Amino acid sequence: MKLDFSFINKRAPQKGRVIVADPFSKGDYFERSVVYLCEHNEEGTFGFVLDKYLDFNLSDIAKNFPEIDTRISVGGPVQTESIFFLHTLGERIEGSMEVGNGIYMGGDYDSVIQGLRDESIQSSEVRFFLGYSGWDPNQLEDEISRNNWIVSTVTNVWEIMDTSLEDLWQRFMKREGKKYEILSKAPIDFIDN
Repeated sequence: MKLDFSFINKRAPQKGRVIVADPFSKGDYFERSVVYLCEHNEEGTFGFVLDKYLDFNLSDIAKNFPEIDTRISVGGPVQTESIFFLHTLGERIEGSMEVGNGIYMGGDYDSVIQGLRDESIQSSEVRFFLGYSGWDPNQLEDEISRNNWIVSTVTNVWEIMDTSLEDLWQRFMKREGKKYEILSKAPIDFIDN
């Protein structure tokens, strides 16, 4: 009996979905990562890696950034010197844009910082990233066709916003069914097994 562990995608990428990295891609930036897609159109795709974290607080490097109880994510390899954020505050933050699933992107950064400082905004309502992930037009589709990613849906806003989740990649893999649950437990390199 031949086992089929091919990594087959069944959904199209779109804003508000996540892409889950191939379990056997190793050594690259997106190894076993989950990326939340904030935009996907004919001009390209961009989003934020959800499960790669920094070992320091942004208040250590960013002027006037408050001490908050949250982890800061490495959003991707593009513009790594810039701070980006997602939030669940909706139109309370002027200039924010809805991504989907009750999640918004960007808006007035100074209002968010002030809200965190005076505690009118809770740290659980905002998620910060250094850098973002981006793809040129058709680049992500090409990577998906080569089985580098599987597209998955978001069922709960906290899957995106909760920085305490340690097993996000495995959670999304298991959701895709039994074959993917088995793949989620496989070592990156079978020699390590």
